[in-house]
Amino acid sequence: MTTPSPLLRFDGVICRFGAVTAVGTAVGGVSCDIAPGSFVALVGASGSGKSTLLKTVNTLVAPTTGRVLFGGEDVSSLKPARLRRRVGYVFQGIGLFPHFSVAENIAIGPRLTGEKLLPDRIAELLALVELDPALASRMPDELSGGQRQRVGVARALAGEPELLIMDEPFGALDPVTRDALGRKVRELHVTLGLTTVMVTHDMAEALLLADRVLVMDKGQLVADATPRALLAGAGGAVAQRLVSVPRHQAEQLAAMEGSAEREA
Repeated sequence: MTTPSPLLRFDGVICRFGAVTAVGTAVGGVSCDIAPGSFVALVGASGSGKSTLLKTVNTLVAPTTGRVLFGGEDVSSLKPARLRRRVGYVFQGIGLFPHFSVAENIAIGPRLTGEKLLPDRIAELLALVELDPALASRMPDELSGGQRQRVGVARALAGEPELLIMDEPFGALDPVTRDALGRKVRELHVTLGLTTVMVTHDMAEALLLADRVLVMDKGQLVADATPRALLAGAGGAVAQRLVSVPRHQAEQLAAMEGSAEREA
């Protein structure tokens, strides 16, 4: 059985800012392949380089050295508007244009390539993310945080992308909304046949949503494993420190639940 060609490849990617020192190196030589149809979580502490690496995919950051290949082509050689049509991007902190309506925000990507989204298509996208199509005429400040981020996901899907990339997409949301939107994104990943790469600092979120977890530390890729393997102890010291947080929380909750049952 032949292995499918990677949809996304990081080939020796180095990103430096300022002086050529360890301190000035955000990404220190990352190489890995992302297969079509996979859901990959990119995890690490703040400053580990994960968001910088993600931004090289849609050329918001240019590698100092190395290449990012999308469908076998160097992203730096692709026309930006066309690339960003093929790659849906969900921003950290939502990132809707405040003076555009919901419909205008959703339509911005296709508009840059000369296509006008019809109202029926906008309604369809809103329904995909479980929002009332009547919200199309609203302004972003009339929506809740969860609704705004759902609009952000709809905007990312408007161009029918091959790849969905998300940079800490749920970080500003309350836990209930965060959980619901995470499950919705995972559902859309499956039903739309997407390839998804999500940056998160939350290992529990990565373990629950992803098929594969990449762990970064100080600009290096230090672990590449399935959630099951990580829970079984794989991935090394940095990965296991991250896994220990949700595991310890689960143990504390189980102990509290047992104590409450004994007291009842």
